Amino acid sequence: MLGWRRHFLCLATVVFSLWSFSAFSHAENKTKTKAQAEQVLPGQWQFRIATADADAHPEFKQWRTATVPGHVHMDLLQHSLIPDPYVGMAEAGLQWIGKVGWEYQLVFDVDATTLRRQHQGLRFEGLDTFAEVTLNGEPLLTTNNAFRHYEAQVVGKLRARNNHLLVRFSSPIQQLLPQVQSMPVKLAGNYPSPYGDEPKDAMTGNFVRKPGYHYGWDWGPRYVTAGIWRPVKLIAFDEARIERMQVNQLSVNADRANLVVRADVQVSQSLAGSRHSELAADVYAPDGNLLLKAKQTVHNIANKPSILLEIPNPQLWYPNGYGKQHLYTIKLRLLERGKTIAEKTQRIGLRTVELDRHEDQIENADGKKAQAFTFVINGIPVFAKGANLIPFDMFPNRVPLSKQRQILQAARDANMNMLRIWGGGYYENRALYEMADEMGLMIWQDFMFGGGVVPAYDPEFRANVAIEAQQQVERLRHHPSIVLWCGNNEEETAWKDWGIGKEMQKANPEFANQVWQGYRQLFGEDLRRVVQEHGLGVPYWSSSPSNDLDEKANDSDRGDKHYWEVWGGSKPVEDYLRETPRFMSEFGLQSWPTLSTVDAFANKNEQQIDHPVIRQHQKFMAGEGNQRLLHYIRANYGEPQDFAHFVYLSQVMQAEGITLAIKHHRASMPRTMGSMYWQLNDVWPGASWSSIDYFGKWKALHYQARKAFGPMIAVAENLDGVTTLSVVSERLQQEQAQLRIRTMDLSGKPIREETIGFTTQPNSATKIKQYQNDELLQGYAVNKHFVLIELIKNGKVLSHEELYFVAAKDQALSTPKIQQQWKKVGEHAVLILKSKELTRMLELDFGKLETKLSDNFVTLLPGQSIEIRVDSKADLSQLKQALHFRSLNPQ
Repeated sequence: MLGWRRHFLCLATVVFSLWSFSAFSHAENKTKTKAQAEQVLPGQWQFRIATADADAHPEFKQWRTATVPGHVHMDLLQHSLIPDPYVGMAEAGLQWIGKVGWEYQLVFDVDATTLRRQHQGLRFEGLDTFAEVTLNGEPLLTTNNAFRHYEAQVVGKLRARNNHLLVRFSSPIQQLLPQVQSMPVKLAGNYPSPYGDEPKDAMTGNFVRKPGYHYGWDWGPRYVTAGIWRPVKLIAFDEARIERMQVNQLSVNADRANLVVRADVQVSQSLAGSRHSELAADVYAPDGNLLLKAKQTVHNIANKPSILLEIPNPQLWYPNGYGKQHLYTIKLRLLERGKTIAEKTQRIGLRTVELDRHEDQIENADGKKAQAFTFVINGIPVFAKGANLIPFDMFPNRVPLSKQRQILQAARDANMNMLRIWGGGYYENRALYEMADEMGLMIWQDFMFGGGVVPAYDPEFRANVAIEAQQQVERLRHHPSIVLWCGNNEEETAWKDWGIGKEMQKANPEFANQVWQGYRQLFGEDLRRVVQEHGLGVPYWSSSPSNDLDEKANDSDRGDKHYWEVWGGSKPVEDYLRETPRFMSEFGLQSWPTLSTVDAFANKNEQQIDHPVIRQHQKFMAGEGNQRLLHYIRANYGEPQDFAHFVYLSQVMQAEGITLAIKHHRASMPRTMGSMYWQLNDVWPGASWSSIDYFGKWKALHYQARKAFGPMIAVAENLDGVTTLSVVSERLQQEQAQLRIRTMDLSGKPIREETIGFTTQPNSATKIKQYQNDELLQGYAVNKHFVLIELIKNGKVLSHEELYFVAAKDQALSTPKIQQQWKKVGEHAVLILKSKELTRMLELDFGKLETKLSDNFVTLLPGQSIEIRVDSKADLSQLKQALHFRSLNPQ
C-alpha cells in the first residue's frame, strides 16, 4: 500500500517538473530580434552536496542531473535518494537537507552571434537564497534574497564552448544561527522547529529573505530547501534593450483613457547621443484588432523616453460579477533610423482603483469615528468576496500552470472576486496574475513577510527589502487585478496585541524601541514610498490586520480584521454573528480533505484520529489540532463513528460555520465590505483551513461558499432568539423580488407560510423583516421543525436557506430513503436525487473514481428533487457501484 502511494506522489512530482519550465518561462517576456536576444541558458544542470559537507554525507557528493528551475528536495527525490516528503512520517528524517550546503553547475556553449554582442549579461531570476556564483572559475556575484533577481555583465568572460557556471548555496540556518544566538534579546519568530535543526529560542527564518513557510506553518511541513528556483537567462544586445515598460493611466473614464507609456532602456555607449531614435507604440483592442498607432521622436534614449496615447471609448476592466475583463495590448518599439532595435509587449487593463477610508459619523467607545475600508473599482464600491491564497506546494517549481488555473477557476466559479496572496510564501509567477486579470479576480498582494519580528532596525536589511520591493512592484504593476500592496501579515498585531512588544520592552527597552522604529520605517515609509513611486496608483496598506499604523492594529471599526476567537479561541461558531468588522481579511475553521486524498499519504490502518501519521499531517497546535476539531464537531454534530465519519463531519462543520460568517458579513454591508476566509488552497495533503485540497478536490466549504457568494442571496441570521431576514444584491440596478418563508416539519408538512414583496437597492444589503423565533415556530417542537426561506424573482427561486433552531445532533432527523435516477446527457452523467424526508448535507462519495460534480454536500428538501451532473471517464454502472452517501441523518 505504501508503495503505490509513494509511486503516486513521485509520479506527480515528475509531471509537475515537466510543467514547471512552462510555468516559470511563461512568466517573463521572451525577446528575440536581430539586435537582441534573451534565452534561458541551455544545457543539463547538475547538483551535489557542498564540498564542506560531503564528508558527513558522502553518498551525495557525486554530480547528478538536476531540474532547473527547481529545489534540491525535488532533485534528491528524482534520484530516489530520499523518500517522498509528503508521505507518512518522512518530515523529521529530511531536516538535515536544510543544514548543509548544495552546489549546482552547468556547462554551456554560446553562439558566435551572441559573443559579438556589445552587451552580454547573465540574469538570475531567483536563487534560494545565500549563493556564491562563479563563471569559468571567476567570482560573478553573491546573493542573499530569494525574491530578487540579480544580473551580472559577462562581456569578455564568456567563451564559445564549455562555459562553466557554478552556484554554491549555503544553509540559511547555519549562515544565520551564530548571529541570532549572539543576540542578548532574541526576535520572536513564527513556528519553532520540533526537530532540533535550530534552537527553539533562536529561530532564523525571520532574518532571511526567503519564503517563510519553508520553516513550517500550522498548515504545512518544515522543509528549509535551496535551489535555483527561477530561470537563469543569457541576455545579449548591441544597441539597446527595453528592460521595462511603464504605462501610467493618467485619466480613465467612459469617454477616453489618457496614457503615457515610458520605456526603461539599457543603451550602448555608441547610441547614447543619437538624434535619429524614435519610440513607436501599437495598441491592440481587447478583440485583438489594431486600435491605434503612435510615434514619438526621442532625443535621449537613456532618459526614459515616453509617448502619449489616447484611447477613445475605452472598454474597462471589472472584477468578477461587475462587468467584463477587457484587456488591451501595447507593443512598444524603439527605432534607430527607422529600424527596430528593441521591442517589448505589455498587456494592461484600463480601470481606476481606490481604497475608500472615509470616516463615519458614528463615534465609538474610544472616542474615534469609525472608518470605511472599501475597494472602489471604476467608481463602484465592491464587496470583496474571496479567500486567502497560500503557496500551491512546498516546492513551487513542480506546480503546473494547469493547477494554478484550476484553483483560480474554482475561485471564480465560487463567485469570488478577490484573493489575498499571503505574505509567508513568495511572489507568484506572472502567469498567475495574467489568469487573475482574465478571470476578474482582484489581488490583495502582501509583501513577503508572514509574521514574527524582522530585523528592520538594520539599514542593510531594509535596503535589501527595498530593492526586492521595487523589482516586484515593477514586475507586476501592470496587472489590473492587483488592487492593493500590503506590507506584511500580522507583524503589527503581533507586536501590539500578542505580548511580543511588551516582553521586549521589559527585557531591553532601548533595543525594543529600535525594533519598533525600524518596523515603522520599513513598513510605514520605505515600502509605502516604493508603491507610491512605482505602483501606478495602486493603494498601499502597511500590515494586515491594521489601521495603517494607528494605535490599535486589529480593530472592528477601522481597517481590516483577522478574527480568530472562533477556532483559535474555541468560541462557538455563532459568535461569528457578533463580529461585524469593516473588512474581514482572515477567519477560518479547519477540516480534513476527502479520504482519497488521505489515502495518498496514509495507509488505511493508519487512518485513525490519534495515529502518528495523521498527527504528522495535522500541524495546528503541534499535532493536537484534531482535539480542537472534535471540540466543534461534538458541540454541533455529536461523536464521530470512525475516521471517515470524522473527516466528513469536519468538512460539514467548516462549511456551515464559514458560510454563516460570510452571509453575516454580506448582510452587514456597507459597514462590512469584505469577507475573505482562510484559506483557499493547500500546500500539501493534510488537515488545514482550505476549501480546496492539495489535489484540487473541493471540500464541502467550497460548494457552500459558491452559494454564499452568489450575486443575489437571502440571509437568515438567528441570534439570541431573534431571526433577521435580509437580501443581498450586488447587481447594479434595483431588483423587485419576493421572500417566501415557510415553517414545516421534517417531512415537509407546512405549519406557517408568508410571502413578502420588496425592492432591493443596487449593490447593497436590504433588511426585510425581523422575527422572534416563537413567531416562526408557533409553539411547535424546535427539534422537529425548520424554516425554509426562498428568494424568488419572476417565479424562479434564486437562492434558498434553511433555518434550524437546534444543533444537528439534537434534530429528530430520520434515516433517509434516497431515490436515485441516472441518465446520460451528452458526455456526462446526470444523477437525480429525491427524498421524502429532510436530508442534510448529503455527500456523494465515488471513492477512488475521478469525478467532477456540479454540486455536492447538498440538502434534499422533503419531496423535492435535484439534479447533479457527474463528469467522469467511468461509465454509469461503475458510477452506480462506487457511489456512497453520507449525511447528517442517521445511517
